[in-house]
Amino acid sequence: MSWKKIYEKRLMSPEAIAAALPKEPTIFASPAASFPLELINTITAAPTTGTVTMYSAMIMTQPDFLSPEQRGRLHYRCCFMGPLERMLLDRKGDITPFSVTFSRIHELVRHIGFDATILEVSPPDEHGYMSLGPSGTLLGYPALAASKKIYCQVNDQTPYIFGSQAHIHVSDVAGLCEVSRPCDELPATEPDAVDETIADLITARIPDGATLQLGIGKLADAIGDRLTDKKDLGIHTELLTPSMVRLHDMGVITGARKEVHPGKIISAFGMGAARDYRFMHKNPVFEMYPAHYVNDPAIIGAHSNFVSINNALAVDLTGQVSSESIGFQQHSATGGQLDFVRGARLSKGGQSFIAMKSTSGSGDRRFSRIQTCLLPGTAVTTPRSDVQSIVTEYGIAELDHKTIPERVTALIAVAHPDFREELAREAVQAGLISAEALKDSQLAA
Repeated sequence: MSWKKIYEKRLMSPEAIAAALPKEPTIFASPAASFPLELINTITAAPTTGTVTMYSAMIMTQPDFLSPEQRGRLHYRCCFMGPLERMLLDRKGDITPFSVTFSRIHELVRHIGFDATILEVSPPDEHGYMSLGPSGTLLGYPALAASKKIYCQVNDQTPYIFGSQAHIHVSDVAGLCEVSRPCDELPATEPDAVDETIADLITARIPDGATLQLGIGKLADAIGDRLTDKKDLGIHTELLTPSMVRLHDMGVITGARKEVHPGKIISAFGMGAARDYRFMHKNPVFEMYPAHYVNDPAIIGAHSNFVSINNALAVDLTGQVSSESIGFQQHSATGGQLDFVRGARLSKGGQSFIAMKSTSGSGDRRFSRIQTCLLPGTAVTTPRSDVQSIVTEYGIAELDHKTIPERVTALIAVAHPDFREELAREAVQAGLISAEALKDSQLAA
C-alpha cells in the first residue's frame, strides 16, 4: 500500500483520536514550538477522557486545561519550565516539575513508558516522512520507542527539518488529524545596558573558528549582536535561537572549522520567530538531533575551541551555580547546562561561561545574586568543581583550579559594589577565608 493511501486511511478527526486513548492516559506531547495544542485541547475536553498525565516542556500558548472549567483534567509533568509553567506552580496538583539532565532524558522516558505520544508534524515529503518540527526532536525517537501508539497533528505550517532522527513515517502512526496555524513564536527581547556589558566581556574571549552554545533571551541576543566581526563560527547547541540565524545570514556562522558535522548548524530544538522557522525549513545547512546526542559531553568536547554560555539565578562564594530554583521555588529546570559546561571542559581550547546580572530585584528588595551560601532548598545545577568562569557586569571571575579562598575573593570582586563588604564579612564569619587573606587580596585595595 502506498504511503498516500496509508495517510488517507489513518486520517481521523481529533475527537476520534481522543476516543481511541485509554480513559486515563499517560502521554508525551512534543514541547515548545511543536506543542500539538489543538489535539491536546480536544483530548482534555473529551467526555471519554478522565485525568490525563502529560509529559512535555516549555508550552508557549495557553492550553484549555488551564481554564477553570477543565481544572483537574490534566496533570502536567514538566522537564523544563517556561513562563506558562511558572504560572501553573500556584495551582497545586496541576504541575510537577522534575529534574533531569537533557543528555540523559532518554533514560527517563524509557523508564516511564507512554500510552501514546502526541506530535505536531509537517506534511509528508514525497516518501511519506513527516518532520518532527522545530522542537519535536528534543526527545525524538526515544519518546516514540517508549510509546504504545503515536498520533500526529499535521500542521501545514510546520517546517520540514533535516536530521537522521527528525522524522516519522506515516506507516508508524496510529492516527492523524490536520490543522493549519503558524508555529508559536518567541516574543522579541531588548537587551539592556547590563546585558550589553556582560556580552562585551564574553565576546572578547571568543576566538574566530569557535563553536558556540548559547542560552536564550536578552543576553544571547546581546552576544549575537557583538559577534558580527568574528569569522567562521560554528553552532552546536541545545537550542537554536534567533541570534544564531541572524549571524548565519551575515556570513559569520559557517561551521568551516568544525570537526563534527562541519559546515552544519546542529541543535536539539528551536524556538524563534516566523523568519527563523522559514530558515529551518528544508535548509541543508541545518540539522536537528535528540538531546541525548547533541548534549553528550563527549560529542561537545570533540569540537575544538568550544564556547558554552549559560545563565544563572545565583552563585555562592565557593562557585556552586543554581540556574533552576530560588530556594524551594522552582524557576526553570536542570536542562542541559551541566552537559555543555562539562563538554566545553573536554574541548581543546574550550571555555565555559556562566553569566548573570550581579543583582536582582529593586529598592528594599534588591539582593545580590552572588551569595555567601545559597538559600535553603536551592538546587545546585552546576557543581563548583565543574565551573570555569562566572561573569557579571563587573568582570569575569576565573574559578578553575582555584582554592576556596581564591574563589571567594574572585567572586566578591565581580559582585555589586553595594554588597561586597557584606559578602566579605560573611565569608570570614563562615570560615571560607581568613581576615588576613582577605586583607592581602586585591579587594583590600
